[in-house]
Amino acid sequence: MSLPNLSGTGRLTADPEIRYSGSGKAVATLSLAFNARKRDDSGNWVDGDTFYIRGTAFGRLAENAAESFRKGHEVVVSGRLKTDQWDDKNGGGKRSAPSLLLDSVGGSCGLDTVTVNRAERSGGFGDRRPAGTDQIQTGGADDPWGAQPANVGAGQSDEIPF
Repeated sequence: MSLPNLSGTGRLTADPEIRYSGSGKAVATLSLAFNARKRDDSGNWVDGDTFYIRGTAFGRLAENAAESFRKGHEVVVSGRLKTDQWDDKNGGGKRSAPSLLLDSVGGSCGLDTVTVNRAERSGGFGDRRPAGTDQIQTGGADDPWGAQPANVGAGQSDEIPF
């Protein structure tokens, strides 16, 4: 059975904390708060209940989130809920709290402006894109999808037909 998913818009309650595992993999912790706001009878905004949760990101997502976001930023997150368990330091028995294994983190444009910069990639499909472009390089003559179709250019126009 898979873990339940959570997607939502919340605020960072602290700057992301980044550390590296023994194998060198980045791990970032994001402290998040989600709250419900509603209008009262007089039309004023009133804060409702608040849900606090700690999110954890790994690898490139961890590095990008730690570099991009700060305390107070509104973020859109998606991840899998799980329960962290530990023994209380003061001998109080077992403790537990919900946590979020982050699959994605992005800036919310609701209150902030967001600038997206494509990160350099290494390995996989990332090697087929030149840095700073959105064009995929084709494999040349051996690539059947890389050649221009035979009927293009023979008296045909690239103009949009409407």
